[in-house]
Amino acid sequence: MQTLAHFGTDGPGPWILFFPLIWAAVVVGVVTLLRRTVWRGRRGPWRPGPRIEEHSPIAVLGRRFAAGEIDEDEYWRRLSVLNEEFGRRADTKGGAA
Repeated sequence: MQTLAHFGTDGPGPWILFFPLIWAAVVVGVVTLLRRTVWRGRRGPWRPGPRIEEHSPIAVLGRRFAAGEIDEDEYWRRLSVLNEEFGRRADTKGGAA
């Protein structure tokens, strides 16, 4: 009985080296397919997050904190209020991202 591993008297021959290449091509194809379809909606490290406008209230608050006009506690208090109004909820209601 001849099988792939014992084909003929000389063994499988050099063509057996193509099997790892075929499996590598299958794996690359599956990963590429998943990246283009299923994983497309998720943000990865290569995609930037939502962009904050230069004159948005959150950006102004960040500049005031960086300039030392407000302390850290006040920054976090105001940021939590701004996130409730202009944060993620505004994006789901059709706000610009």
